[in-house]
Amino acid sequence: MKSLLSTLLLLCTVVSMGFARPIGSSEIAAKSAQGLRLLSLAEGADPVWKTDAEVLDLLRAGKNFFDVTDTYELENALRSSKKVAADADASALRATYAAPSHQSQVRPILTTLTTANMQSYLTTLTNFNNRYYRSSTGVSASNWILSTVQGFATQYGRSDVVASQVTHSFQQPSVVVRIPGSNPSAPRVLLGSHMDSINLSNPTNGRAPGADDDGTGAVNLLEAYRALLQAGFRPTNPVEFHWYAGEEAGLLGSQAIATSYKSSGVQVKAHLNLDMTGYYKPGTAEVMALAPDYADSGLNEFMKLLITAYSRIPWGNDLACGYACSDHASWNRQGYPTAYPFEAVTGNDNPYIHSASDTTSVSGFSWTHSLEFAKIAAAFAYELAI
Repeated sequence: MKSLLSTLLLLCTVVSMGFARPIGSSEIAAKSAQGLRLLSLAEGADPVWKTDAEVLDLLRAGKNFFDVTDTYELENALRSSKKVAADADASALRATYAAPSHQSQVRPILTTLTTANMQSYLTTLTNFNNRYYRSSTGVSASNWILSTVQGFATQYGRSDVVASQVTHSFQQPSVVVRIPGSNPSAPRVLLGSHMDSINLSNPTNGRAPGADDDGTGAVNLLEAYRALLQAGFRPTNPVEFHWYAGEEAGLLGSQAIATSYKSSGVQVKAHLNLDMTGYYKPGTAEVMALAPDYADSGLNEFMKLLITAYSRIPWGNDLACGYACSDHASWNRQGYPTAYPFEAVTGNDNPYIHSASDTTSVSGFSWTHSLEFAKIAAAFAYELAI
């Protein structure tokens, strides 16, 4: 999910994410029972209650937000206990990473990644009427992803790999698969995409194949995960692949997981977000466009080196992504280093998302383009965790 409007609405002043008027458990329970959702619309602003109709109006207007209904109380507790600092823009965060140095090990793995495999995965995902987070087909998509990652672990004899669903207050579960590290206490390396899709004309029942948003990111991670297992990848740091539920409705799944990790004291070395990797406007040059905001500037520097080392297409600087524009923002919100390489510079990205027209048949969709993001995902996991 990404909109040009969210870029234009980006607030440049960094202020605290603390709320002036704490909302109590009883109010949250009562309002939630009425079907209301608690939304954070901008940094420093108190969250506001919205009806489902009002939420949909915001989505149709291209206004991004965090739906904090399920995480508000835990976030307040984290702030009170000093586990989460005030909300920070990317400029306040800068992790450091060694330059990529395992080319002789990584490049053979990348040759095993195939567009045919990704096409097969995406055919299954787009055959669901939609993958909306409140729909039965959204649940079915989650179940299929879980079954697929479990099947790869069985196929490659990896009984040590653990895959599970993370349940939420809504129907669709997220999926998390962990490749254990030889040092289980080392900071984790995370890679995420969102599994859900939406048709803004009819969210619950409308056709939403979500081929690019975010079927491409989801299948990039499936193929990178499969290739690493095939190669016998046994990292030092634990590596996790995440498929988030409910991104299109306010980053629900990623917020729940990131907030839970912060509460549990989970250390994260780096998080990579893949959301839309299959399209670039006809007539424009291919690029991996790095989001400059709500991302770690040090990790972005590492991404530039990684892309240069392992991709046939160059990196570029994207326009500001804006507040709550994709799942990386959930990890940034909790102070974790995250990066978001996008399919094109904003404005040259896919104009067909959030509709029945988000398919692989549109002019501008390119499997060879998307394959480069799968390569970067596999290289990211290997270089940071080996």
